[in-house]
Amino acid sequence: MTEYPPPGGPGAGPGPEARRQRVPARSPYDALVLAGGAARRLSGADKPGVRVGGRPLIDRVLAACAGARTTVVVADPRPTARPVVWAREEPPGGGPLAALHAGLGYCDADVAVLLSADLPFLGAHTVERLVTELCAGPADGVVLTDGDGRDQPLVAAYRTAALRRTLTALFDRHGGVAGLPLRRLTAELDLTRLSDPVASFDCDTWDDIAAARARIREHGHVLDEWITAVKDELGIDLDVDTTLLLDLARDAAHGVARPAAPLTTFLVGYAAARAGGDPDAVAEAARRAAALANRWAEEDTDQNPAGNGGKKPADAPSATAPDDAGPGARPDAT
Repeated sequence: MTEYPPPGGPGAGPGPEARRQRVPARSPYDALVLAGGAARRLSGADKPGVRVGGRPLIDRVLAACAGARTTVVVADPRPTARPVVWAREEPPGGGPLAALHAGLGYCDADVAVLLSADLPFLGAHTVERLVTELCAGPADGVVLTDGDGRDQPLVAAYRTAALRRTLTALFDRHGGVAGLPLRRLTAELDLTRLSDPVASFDCDTWDDIAAARARIREHGHVLDEWITAVKDELGIDLDVDTTLLLDLARDAAHGVARPAAPLTTFLVGYAAARAGGDPDAVAEAARRAAALANRWAEEDTDQNPAGNGGKKPADAPSATAPDDAGPGARPDAT
C-alpha cells in the first residue's frame, strides 16, 4: 500500500520556511484553500485576485479562516492579506484532488477545513460552525449545501485522518489522483450536511461576480462590508461597537456641525489608540466625546434659564458689539 503522502512526492511535509510562517495555535483546525484552478468560465482570468467589495476573493476567504492553526494555499505564491503556507499540486492544474493531496501534508491538526478561493460571503462564524459540528459527531466531514441542496465539498470540514485514508486508497487504485473528480473522495466519506446558500455561494462566472458585487452594496450589508474592508486595508484587527460610533457621529453632526462628525470620530480613534487601542478604549473615548457633543447641543437649545419667562436676564451681555468697540474687541465686550 502506498504511504500517504508518498515520500518526496507532492504533499510531503513542509520545510523550515513553511514552518516559520505558522501562526500560534488557537483552534483545532488547519485550513486548506484551493486557488490554482484554470477559471475557464472567467475566460482564464485570475479568479482569486478578482475584487469583490474592494478585496480580492482569496483575501476574503483567508479572513474567514483566520482562526486556523496553519493555513495552506495550493497555488502559485501571490501577495495576500495575511501570511500563509504555499503548496502546489503535481502536475500544476491537476485538479482538486491533486491540490488536496499536495496541501494536506502541511497539516497536522485533526480537522482540515477545505475551501475554494472564490467564496465572497464566507465568514468566520460559518467556518467555526463547520468545525464545531464535525467535532460534535462521528462523521468524517461536514459540508455546506447550496440553495438547491447540492453538496459543496470545497466549503467543508473533514477529519484529516479520513482524508488521508481515502486519498491513499484512491492513489493505490488509480496510480495517482491527478485529474480525478472530487466526488471520488466524498463518495467514500460519511458526511453531515448543513444548508447555507449564502456562505456556499461561489463565483464561477462573471454573472456570479456581478451578483456578489451587487449584494454587498445592498443597504443591509454595505456598512459591515465597508468596515471590514477598511480594517483589512489598514491592517486593523479590532472589533468595535459600530452603533456607538455611528451614534457619536450623529450627535456631533446634529449638535455641533456636520463636518464635526468625521473629525470627531477620527479624534476618538486617535485617543483610543493612545489609551491602548482595545475595544474598551474605543468605547470610553466615544462615550466621553458623545457626552461632550450632548453638552454642546444643550447649550444651543437651552438659551433661556428656567423661570425667566423666556426673557434674557438683565445682566446678560449683548450679542452685538457697541458701535465704538475698538479693534480686536469681542462681540460681547461692553
